[in-house]
Amino acid sequence: MRWAAVVANKAPSLLRRMGASPLSSFYAAAAAAEVESSISAPHDAWELVISERVLTILHTVPSFEPHLDFLSPILTHHVVEEVLADAPTAPFAFRFFSWVSRQRHLRSWVSHNRIISILRSPGGFDSAWRALADLGRQGVPVAPAAFAALISAYSASGMAEKAVESFGRMSEFGSRPNTFAYNTLLRIFVDQDVILLALAIYNHMIKSDCRPNRSTFVILMGGLCNAGKTEDALALFDEMLQQDISPSTMVYTVFLSSLCKADRLDDASRLLDSMKQDNYRPDSITYHALLSGFCKSGRIDEAFELLRKFEDDGFTLGLSGYGCLIDGLFKAGRFEEACRRYGEMLEKNVAPDCRLYTTMIRGYTEVGKVEEAFSFLSEMGGRGLVPDTFCYNTLIKGLCDVGHLDRARSLVLEISQHDRFPDSATYTIMICGLCKEGLVDEARNIFDEMERLGCVPTVMTFNALIDGLCKAGKLEEAHILFYKMEMGKNPSLFLRLSQGADRIRDSNSLRQLVEELCGSGHVLKAYRLLRGIIDSGVVPDVVTYNTLIDGLCKAGNTDGAMKLFKELHLKGHSADAVTYGTLMDGLLKVHREDEALMVLQHMLRSGRSRPGVSIYGMLTRALCRKKKVSQAVALWLDHLWQARGAPEDAEAIVAARKQFAEGNLGEVIGGLVAMDRRRGVAGPFPYTTWLIGYCRAHKVDEALAVFTALTESGVDATPPSCVHLINYLCRKRRLEAAVDVMLYALEKGFFFMRPVGDRLIKTLCAHSKKDAARELVRRMQLAGYDMDVYLRTTTKAMLYGN
Repeated sequence: MRWAAVVANKAPSLLRRMGASPLSSFYAAAAAAEVESSISAPHDAWELVISERVLTILHTVPSFEPHLDFLSPILTHHVVEEVLADAPTAPFAFRFFSWVSRQRHLRSWVSHNRIISILRSPGGFDSAWRALADLGRQGVPVAPAAFAALISAYSASGMAEKAVESFGRMSEFGSRPNTFAYNTLLRIFVDQDVILLALAIYNHMIKSDCRPNRSTFVILMGGLCNAGKTEDALALFDEMLQQDISPSTMVYTVFLSSLCKADRLDDASRLLDSMKQDNYRPDSITYHALLSGFCKSGRIDEAFELLRKFEDDGFTLGLSGYGCLIDGLFKAGRFEEACRRYGEMLEKNVAPDCRLYTTMIRGYTEVGKVEEAFSFLSEMGGRGLVPDTFCYNTLIKGLCDVGHLDRARSLVLEISQHDRFPDSATYTIMICGLCKEGLVDEARNIFDEMERLGCVPTVMTFNALIDGLCKAGKLEEAHILFYKMEMGKNPSLFLRLSQGADRIRDSNSLRQLVEELCGSGHVLKAYRLLRGIIDSGVVPDVVTYNTLIDGLCKAGNTDGAMKLFKELHLKGHSADAVTYGTLMDGLLKVHREDEALMVLQHMLRSGRSRPGVSIYGMLTRALCRKKKVSQAVALWLDHLWQARGAPEDAEAIVAARKQFAEGNLGEVIGGLVAMDRRRGVAGPFPYTTWLIGYCRAHKVDEALAVFTALTESGVDATPPSCVHLINYLCRKRRLEAAVDVMLYALEKGFFFMRPVGDRLIKTLCAHSKKDAARELVRRMQLAGYDMDVYLRTTTKAMLYGN
């Protein structure tokens, strides 16, 4: 006998033994009888019979859950889908779905999506809450999956705050969030760009003993990658493995993408090999992620090598692949090759989309081919494609870059004719273009117009105008705009966050507060806090501060720059290398070396940004100008120690410190040059800077020691260092050494202005060394000097007179 017949025969007796009400017995027996009578009918027919019987129960029985419990064994997810499609009202539909969610064999994505559609219909959400209230009064627990559907419906309707509120109220209805409910909420937070709250909820999920699954990690890793928190994404991947959750192709792809975004392309390539070894077959998205990573990093040749390997695996280059390769070729300056690839794509009947056309337009405008770029608009029209705002913005930027502001203005007006509207990027591009041409007042007018048109300026918009005002010398206006930006649209929020007992001083205190709110169940409050900060206006970023600090330094107001630098940290921002470099450069230009060194120490203590060669080079030159060469050498050795790599580098630096302390400058230079060669960075800097510093400090022996060590090590001295050394050797009457340096310069092909050679020859004559002077003249003539013009009359008289 078939299973339906067994259920039909047994249902009435089962009901009686379980103490079911007569009404329950009646409906269940009736349903069983109908099933039994339709056993011989096709499968679809008896499912239709059951769905009609369930609908009858929903129509006539107020508390239908016990009745459905007895029908559960003979129901299927197809029956559920039919019932939801014909449910009498939204409250019944949601209550029925809540019951279905507790029956594992009845769940399906079709019914999940169907209830979301019902909830999003007029009055659907109110109906759901009425159904929840009825269930609460009757003590019927609500399945977490029902709340997950409600949360998803709110999210799909653009009502994220309601979705978060629904999650927070689950405990009121005896519903404990499960992994699916948590994942639904995490997806909302990632989509809303509040990754901080997503991580807090993930921690709460772990503490609540709710085990995350693969989807949990995919959602979070994707959000972290999009937020630029690649290292956190990688740490999460490791955590997933520690929890014995095996990666899928999707997880590998997300992880691989994060490695590419962190510019760890070799690691990404090894991960792809590991993925294959673990029998996970890469899909087109995986291949595109790696190709795109290599192209964006400028390693275009390696990208083509990878493509050949991928094609051996059966990968076929499609539109996305062509797009990233063409974009990479343009960025690498290989214009002709990019155009050939575009032609190849068309020959293979791969139709370009709006995004690829935008890439082509950008490629052409960046090499100044603006007219040719416009031809792509016509080509798009021929294919039935309408340019989007981003495409128009690319053309507008190209016009602004070449100074065609009138055409750019016209194109801004044209956007709306194709049902596209200028966005904040459009106005930002125009503001940059106008500021570049010195039209700051017009740029300010466009900025003011944005808000009237309901287009909110972004941080880039503010930065562009502030930069333009600074370059135009309008620092006071730039400051006013900066403070307007800082206060945003909600000054009271800013004051609340910066004052009082719950003051949020920095990102760490904000994260701690969000964690505490989530831990105490106030998820909605945490969400409102973060959204309030985001929506309160455009918050100045480090670029804004850098722009103002640079403007103040160029205006000579280093005190104002220092004040802004301190304010930056008080407001919870982290200075970057540009901030420190700009401030130190400004301080050095007004001869405040000690304060510049204090800023360097601040940078080292912060640990957020490591000083590079440019910063140490700038300080080294400044100290040498001030004749503080020993301090400059010690500072450079500190830099080398911080940047040390191989163990032999550390040994060389320790040895150099010892030799320098003992005054053996030649050995210091020789050892450091050898280390530079191992690292592939051998060159005259900073040694020739030290040489010039020693000359200015009148320490000619040390300067000559540097010169000798460089020549013996095979490193060329620079023309300025030779000029300084010759001049100071002449002053010290070290004429033989001065002639040797001059002969070295002639051999290297350096050409010096008249005062250098003329002074040396005159000094030789004055000290009874006319033969040496005449030989030097001969050598200079052979090197290409016209000595009749080069030498002064008085020098000629001394050289050729008695």
